[in-house]
Amino acid sequence: MKMSKPVAQNCQRGITGLETAIILIAFVVVASVFSFTVLSTGMFASERSKETVYAGLEETKSSLEPRGSVIAFKGRAGTTSADDAIFKISFVVGNAVSGEPMDLTPPYSYDDSSTDPDIVALAEYKTVISYQDKNQYLSDVPWTIKFLGLSASDNLLEQGEKAEITVWLLQRLNGVSDPTASNGVQKYASVDSNGSSGILTAGTLINVNDQFTLEVKPESGSTLAIQRTAPSKLDTIMDLK
Repeated sequence: MKMSKPVAQNCQRGITGLETAIILIAFVVVASVFSFTVLSTGMFASERSKETVYAGLEETKSSLEPRGSVIAFKGRAGTTSADDAIFKISFVVGNAVSGEPMDLTPPYSYDDSSTDPDIVALAEYKTVISYQDKNQYLSDVPWTIKFLGLSASDNLLEQGEKAEITVWLLQRLNGVSDPTASNGVQKYASVDSNGSSGILTAGTLINVNDQFTLEVKPESGSTLAIQRTAPSKLDTIMDLK
């Protein structure tokens, strides 16, 4: 009796439509998440760049700029013409690029009737002025302020306003109406309660051909540096070029 051979059955392998759909959906989801991540990163980087640019603009808008000449005044810190020196320096400033209001609360005042400048008790000043020449560096020197023209009657330098800043390197003596008279001005004896002073007793006076630098350091914004050289002959009032 012959045995019949078993008939080979067809062996087929594959995936169903449901499985295909699941795989495609997975690819779409992964691609969507990746795209969202890339876009979010790009938007975050762009936002940070924009903030950096705006911060730079704010710093620029908060800066001071000089308006006009730098004027120096002569005083006599002794009894002869050999003791003549620059005792105060004045210059006018305004807001650069029509910037934000600048707090110019002064630490000193003056009245031309007694020793000047006069310290302002408990003055919370935010702008600091330093002085430097080849012989000395004064990190915080006395200064006073006078607004010119139209102003808001406060110590904020606003758009369109101009302020005259006077830096006092020497003191005008009590009762002396003419600083160029004998002993009309003198050096500072010590650092005062504000922690500042002009040229101290051990310091060197500004005389002819001396170069110096003033740095106005506001609360925000860039520093305004003013560098000048004293003329070869000291006059009562000098326009420093």
